[in-house]
Amino acid sequence: MIFTAPVSQLMTRKLITVSPLDKMSAVKEIFDNNPVHHVLVVRYTKLVGLISKTDYVQFLKCANAFSSDSLAEAARLNSYKVEDVMTKGLATLESTDRINVALQVFAENRFHAIPVVDDGEVKGIITTYDIIKALLAEDDERIKGNMRTVSSQEMAS
Repeated sequence: MIFTAPVSQLMTRKLITVSPLDKMSAVKEIFDNNPVHHVLVVRYTKLVGLISKTDYVQFLKCANAFSSDSLAEAARLNSYKVEDVMTKGLATLESTDRINVALQVFAENRFHAIPVVDDGEVKGIITTYDIIKALLAEDDERIKGNMRTVSSQEMAS
């Protein structure tokens, strides 16, 4: 991996977003039906927050602390808005920022996701998973290359 490459090379561009005025039940639907751990909260194209799966689970734990009743949980999910639960004041990157800058932000702040914003408009999100996935793909290519080299050497013998 070239750590000086822009985050745009690794970031996720296909985003699932919610509005700050959406009910938390919309977030539940997203997490139940999509393999994501972070949902960006946008007002039009402007980033206003983020809800992580951890935020969502903590929200549910508070609900379940008072009642294990599924009707009570559903009522809570429909009573709270995304803006009541979302994390605000997020660190962001621009699509031209380098991958090593993202790694520094992840390490210093223990974040797992950083929204990518250019000129005030959300363009994507980079996560620790995106970086791990790229490293694994690179490692697979290296291993395949080594196997091809070994096979070529065996054939030459």
